[in-house]
Amino acid sequence: MRTPPRLADLAPGQSATIGSLAADSGLGQRLAALGLRPGQRVELLRRASWGGPLHLRVGMTELMLRRRDAARVDLIALEGAA
Repeated sequence: MRTPPRLADLAPGQSATIGSLAADSGLGQRLAALGLRPGQRVELLRRASWGGPLHLRVGMTELMLRRRDAARVDLIALEGAA
């Protein structure tokens, strides 16, 4: 069975819909507070070099998220440039 794509796998300019969060309750609450909830559309704006954070747009909000946290967000419905 194929694993779903993760938020950390998006390319700059690509967007997707969040499918689920594979995180413990603390991280899950933090991600939800940032607007990262199942069904929400997210776009990757840029990747920092040297494994730094990801610059994302969720709705009208832009945020930075650590790659290890982004790797806990499963996606569906990939769109955009790759």
